Amino acid sequence: MKNKVKVLREVRHWSQGDLAKTLGVSRQTVISIEKERYNPSLELAFSIAALFDCPIEAIFIPESKKKGDDVG
Repeated sequence: MKNKVKVLREVRHWSQGDLAKTLGVSRQTVISIEKERYNPSLELAFSIAALFDCPIEAIFIPESKKKGDDVG
């Protein structure tokens, strides 16, 4: 999943450590989210959205759906 966490963090001049401490996660978790290697839990995604005062959809962007992936 694509995300804008790094951009939002840098606009506020926060280090990865600052963001991790505020969210109560490890710096490695923040790094993994920013590099799009890890999708946060729903609870963590809501915490990130609340911290940046943005809707989740403004921060996390799902990958394009592939043809044939429709449910139903």
